[in-house]
Amino acid sequence: MADDPLTSFVRTVLGSGVPIIVLSPHLDDAVLSCGALLGWAGRRAPVTVATLFTEAAPPPYTLSARQYLRQTRARDAEKLFADRREEDRRVLALLDVDWRHVGLVDGMFRRLPRARRGGERLSRLLPELDHVYPTYRRHLSRGRVSAYDTGTLRAVGETVDALLPARSGGLVLAPLGVGGHADHVLVRTAAERSGRRIVYYSDFPYNQAAADDDGFAGSHRLVARAWDRDLDRKAELIRGYRTQADALFPGGRIPRVPEVYLLPEAGTTNATPAGRRLPGRRARTAEGVS
Repeated sequence: MADDPLTSFVRTVLGSGVPIIVLSPHLDDAVLSCGALLGWAGRRAPVTVATLFTEAAPPPYTLSARQYLRQTRARDAEKLFADRREEDRRVLALLDVDWRHVGLVDGMFRRLPRARRGGERLSRLLPELDHVYPTYRRHLSRGRVSAYDTGTLRAVGETVDALLPARSGGLVLAPLGVGGHADHVLVRTAAERSGRRIVYYSDFPYNQAAADDDGFAGSHRLVARAWDRDLDRKAELIRGYRTQADALFPGGRIPRVPEVYLLPEAGTTNATPAGRRLPGRRARTAEGVS
């Protein structure tokens, strides 16, 4: 039986022997959204998962950050992120893919440039004044990248350049940004600007309750394709992220759904209509979980 267009595309990429770089905003996003494809591709090609935002910061924490720490039953953000990095290494080793932890600070903890911060006493009383994204719901999850994040955007672009030189002919998998988390949108923006060949992945589990709210898929004439191979193992892989799984999936039920990837319309055959939207409304996620 002939392959579907997505499988044919992936087989063509794998057959060419070029590297595949998966840009994961946080320490679980690649497996949440691409775990089944990674398990299949990792046995056939050089695949590297590059996780960008792998560090927290010391206190004082914002109210949103404190709520996130309570959800994950942690008191110290830096210790939590050390645990998350170890979880990520263990899970990706099971998939036989390489990994890079880039070391940028997670949006929940990212602070303004020193020249823009308040005094030490005021910062302790109201930490929100010193943060790029003072709150989760009103700032970090609104689908907009702060003007103070230009340096972060540049650093992500430099990471893509370092991992996948322009002449390598490789492929980048980047988040679509479903759900509006600024870190996801920032990584998508850096990938788009890189000039590399890009396939976007729909952000799971946020795509179960949110659409492509900012119209990126439609304006870029991207076609959604489902990947349903090797899904049986995915729930087990996700549970390997013990610090996050309970908050992301209350009750412990991880839905078995196909992964969704978006390719340029011109690069596919027998395409479904361009701009096909993903089901649902704007994501309603647990405060701060990423």
